[in-house]
Amino acid sequence: MKQSFIIALTIMTLAACTKQQTTGIDLQNLDTTVVAQNDFYQYACGGWMKLNPLTAEYARFGSFDKLAENNREQLNGLIREIAERQQKHGTVEQKIADIYNLAMDTARRDREGITTLQHTLDDIAAISDRSELSRLLGESMTYGIWAMYVDADEMNSSMNILKTCQAGFTLGEKEYYFDTDENTAKIRDAYLKHVERMFTLFGYNNADALAQTVLRLETRLAGAAKNNVELRDPMANYNKMSVEELKQLVPEIDWDTFLGAMDIHTDSLSVGQIDHLKECGKMLADEPLEDLKTLFLWQTIDGAASSLSTELYMANFDFFGKVLSGKEEPSPLWKRAVGVVNGTLGEAVGQMYVKKYFPPEAKERMVRLVKNLQIALGERIDMQEWMSDETKAKAHEKLDAFYVKVGYPDKWRDYTDLDIDPALSYYDNLQRAAKFEQKYSLSFIDKPVDRNKWYMTPQTVNAYYNPSTNEICFPAGILQYPFFDMQADDAFNYGAIGVVIGHEMTHGFDDQGSQFDKDGNLNNWWTKEDKEKFEARTKVMENYFNTIEVAPGVFANGAFTLGENIADHGGLNISFQAFRNATKDAPLQTRDGFTPEQRFFLAYANVWAANIRPEEILQRTKSDPHSLGRWRVNGALPHIDMWYEAWNVTEDSPLFVAPADRVRIW
Repeated sequence: MKQSFIIALTIMTLAACTKQQTTGIDLQNLDTTVVAQNDFYQYACGGWMKLNPLTAEYARFGSFDKLAENNREQLNGLIREIAERQQKHGTVEQKIADIYNLAMDTARRDREGITTLQHTLDDIAAISDRSELSRLLGESMTYGIWAMYVDADEMNSSMNILKTCQAGFTLGEKEYYFDTDENTAKIRDAYLKHVERMFTLFGYNNADALAQTVLRLETRLAGAAKNNVELRDPMANYNKMSVEELKQLVPEIDWDTFLGAMDIHTDSLSVGQIDHLKECGKMLADEPLEDLKTLFLWQTIDGAASSLSTELYMANFDFFGKVLSGKEEPSPLWKRAVGVVNGTLGEAVGQMYVKKYFPPEAKERMVRLVKNLQIALGERIDMQEWMSDETKAKAHEKLDAFYVKVGYPDKWRDYTDLDIDPALSYYDNLQRAAKFEQKYSLSFIDKPVDRNKWYMTPQTVNAYYNPSTNEICFPAGILQYPFFDMQADDAFNYGAIGVVIGHEMTHGFDDQGSQFDKDGNLNNWWTKEDKEKFEARTKVMENYFNTIEVAPGVFANGAFTLGENIADHGGLNISFQAFRNATKDAPLQTRDGFTPEQRFFLAYANVWAANIRPEEILQRTKSDPHSLGRWRVNGALPHIDMWYEAWNVTEDSPLFVAPADRVRIW
């Protein structure tokens, strides 16, 4: 049932929810050898970092990961209880049990080797005519040079539409193919050796030449792709056209054959990145057929490597785990198996999870907290002197229209048509699951958007804002310590989960979300003057983060991380406002040596406590739109006036930013 959140509701103080409350602050997390005003991240999180050193399987281990570990152990208990018993065929329990047991059976995969993949490799090798490529690309889910998916139409958000997006280059970020710094060059060389090694393991004699072909073609595709900053422009990545217009745009592809092979029936679609798709067509037409087949062979091998033998899994890990991220060992097999079950039958597992681990009172308290944050955001909108009354009214309309999801969906997904057969190989069953998922996704083409559909499973340690449905979602998985503590007072919960809630709300008003109206359509609801003022203020944040040196000679990308940084900034301001509102009639006291305001900021910082490897810092700077954990604290707090007041931060602090230079948006 759709939740209705009325902004005029009287604020309810969360302190009344429990009889005896703690501060929620674990003093062991602190590093009191550091001056808080000089390095707040180290002060608030240094103890946690010492108590939670990186293990061999992690490139980064933080509060999110620790909670995810706890959730994973809980899920493993639930799954193993099912997997250890004989289950009736066709039931959800049978599917969970069999996919888990198949994932755990490395001995069988080692015996089978590459035999389960051989028929796919043979099909690619047998192609003798370029005209077959369109059918091949449509039939396959393990390779491709562009991708298709279904989502809301940005100009008609009540309806779903088929969309394309750029793909085909394994390293994911185009910078890996073109940047010339020493680290990127080493990764590119290591990638070439990795491709060669994998071809060798699959029995190809000319592995060196094949690897060179793969890198050349992937570089061509990456060259036509947009970078991560360009991908953040929703208007530039919306190009709706008819299928007939698509045929004229990219005539080298037989679109009737391609769409028919995917069983897609539609008259229109949105092409995400036109130049990239045009380049795909040209490449299919002018590259040697054998070279194109080599690329598809590689994509098949790469996509299957983690589900075949131990030798192939470890070869894959050596590059993607060790070289790219700095990991020393892969995660234990049982963790990988739980991840596969989660990815295959996520909501079925989630239904078991919330039944056992998410009490109704936690959802009730969270719903009240969300209401309070909405009120606070409304107040913050009214406080902005740079915004006209006309734009404020539109902002309030959007805020009032937020669709809020907490904990778990009201209707669970049906997995009846997913057939998991233990007589087949692990790889073949994963292919079945992928086909099931593809069919499910494509079934929404040209149909009304289902606002009750969840885009995360309940056990996920995360949250999201979706601009096309104007919704915020907080799965049960994140509603636990250190984000949410039923026994802690408001200073803690507003500083932790409160800021997360405010963060997701602010995404509706960041540089991307602000381009969508209350109904989720790409539609400018700003006056021209207000939009210019908003962009000038966001530019201050972009420039500030551009100056942050995340590694020697490597700087943060302020444009790429802008949306997340705005959301952190808004989340802090909004949640602090809500915290003040919630406790004004019953102020909290100084406890454990900290004022309530200080505890608010300590709780916030602890959310981002983490240890991270140097390799992972470099990878995330290229690929992650979020700032690194250290800078979500030391980069965000210097723009929050209340932090200066709570911690008596003066001009002597290296974190000090003059009031006139601080970001002031929401």
